[in-house]
Amino acid sequence: METGNRTVIKEFVLLGLSGSAEQQHFLSVLFLCMYVITLSGNMLIILVVGFDSHLHLPMYFFLSNLAFVDICFTSTTTPQMIVNILTDTQTISFVGCLSQLFFFISFVNMDSLLLCVMAYDRCVAVCHPLHYTAIMNLHFCVQLVVGLWIVTYLHALLHTLLMARLHFCASNIIHHFFCDLNPLLELSCSDISLNMVVIFTVGGLLALTPLICILVSYVLIFSTILKITSTQGKQRAFSTCGCHLSVVVLFYGTASAVYFNPSSSFIPESDTLLAIMYTVVTPMLNPFIYSLRNSDMKRALRKMLSRKTLLLTRKLQNI
Repeated sequence: METGNRTVIKEFVLLGLSGSAEQQHFLSVLFLCMYVITLSGNMLIILVVGFDSHLHLPMYFFLSNLAFVDICFTSTTTPQMIVNILTDTQTISFVGCLSQLFFFISFVNMDSLLLCVMAYDRCVAVCHPLHYTAIMNLHFCVQLVVGLWIVTYLHALLHTLLMARLHFCASNIIHHFFCDLNPLLELSCSDISLNMVVIFTVGGLLALTPLICILVSYVLIFSTILKITSTQGKQRAFSTCGCHLSVVVLFYGTASAVYFNPSSSFIPESDTLLAIMYTVVTPMLNPFIYSLRNSDMKRALRKMLSRKTLLLTRKLQNI
């Protein structure tokens, strides 16, 4: 649509995963398989935690919420990416782009904040075991998660509304596979100074605060573990934190490589690859990390599968 002497953009072209026909076919199959694995793995975690009463603890309550967020997180970008690859359109409407931006910001921040809360939970469990049940009670945990959802939605809404007021009248080509803040701001022909202020203040605060809290929590955890005299006690304390620490390193390692790189070193292909790591690969790996390295989860999973197998066998015998 033209306004005066300029054309107002109504849709964008996502070029993050462009390539030959053979590459496109391979990528569509690959990401579809990864998406199915992500959905199956995280839904299995939610079912196992709900099935086994022994897992009705704050740690696994937060883990089931993390699994739900990972499902939503990867569903925000992956289906659109697969559709664009299969149809070879690579376009997304302006409204669709803003919607994707809103949900992406919401879920990526919720992922970060849940990792922070889980670090605090492990810190209380290791450093103050006698007061753990009093501090991390169910009422407090539910209030905490609800509060985090409110914060993340308000933060995402602020960025989305600020983006909606901008005009896009130059190129409509986004060198990414989804609508992210920086690629969109680069295409705007409006004054983006307010957007940048919000990104560096509110966004920076919401991004760095969880990371700092996680680091402080693990400093306290490790200092407490070093004071434990028995080797078995140290191993038990480390085992309660190992899975969470692996997920934290995986998530923040890939995300920081994208968002904390100087703009002068920006390479679209490299940025896209790193973004795929934390938006597609990390949510897929999280269930394996928690199920394969957590003895309680493995025991509950075997228990649930054996019961389901027994019920299925009885039904077949009755037939």
